[in-house]
Parts: sequence; C-alpha cells; structure tokens
Amino acid sequence: QVQLEESGGGSVQAGGSLRLSCAASRSIISSNTMAWYRQAPGKQRELVASISSGGNLRYEDSVKGRFTISRANARNVVYLDMSGLKPEDTAVYYCNARRPAVGGYVEHWGQGTLVTVSS
Repeated sequence: QVQLEESGGGSVQAGGSLRLSCAASRSIISSNTMAWYRQAPGKQRELVASISSGGNLRYEDSVKGRFTISRANARNVVYLDMSGLKPEDTAVYYCNARRPAVGGYVEHWGQGTLVTVSS
C-alpha cells in the first residue's frame, strides 16, 4: 500500500511563500501522475497542479505564475512551491498519485496539510 505524507503547510500573510512536500512510501513518483489538490471550507476539492510521468505540467488558472510543481524522483518527493499567496489560497492541500490500471486507474491520497493565508 502506498502512503503519501504532506508537510509544509502553515499560516502566512498575503504575498508570502510556502513550500509543500509530499513524500511517498514507495518509488512511485516517476511512474504516476502526481498532483496537488486543495479544498477550501464549503467548497469542492479542486486540482491545483499536476505533473505527469512524462513531465507534462498542468496548473489551475488562478495559480499560474505563482505556484510551481516539481518532483525529486530519487527521493520520492513531490513539491509545490507557492508564492504570492492570497487569502483565497487558504485550503487543505492534498497530494495525489494516479496511474492507469485495468478497468480504470489506481490512485492514492495523502491526509492533507492546511495552508492559511491572512490578509
């Protein structure tokens, strides 16, 4: 069973920066699409950024130019560098790993890390 553990959340003022890390218990970073999702209070979980096994990047429009997803395959870690944080970025951020499988896909989730941005 794959375990994903997020870290790096915290409280910052608007305009500040944070780096989130997602550590995987097994060597899956390079073979899965790794993604960061977030869920704000009262809202649905949304995709923030993803990086495919081939290195293709995808960002939600509101974070483009401010957030950067990257991975360190040898360390089994995925990062989300966040700068220019805004109060609307406040949410629980979740790490996700997904790969194709017979009949659909297999995915794993971390427990989430809270990011709070104050104005």
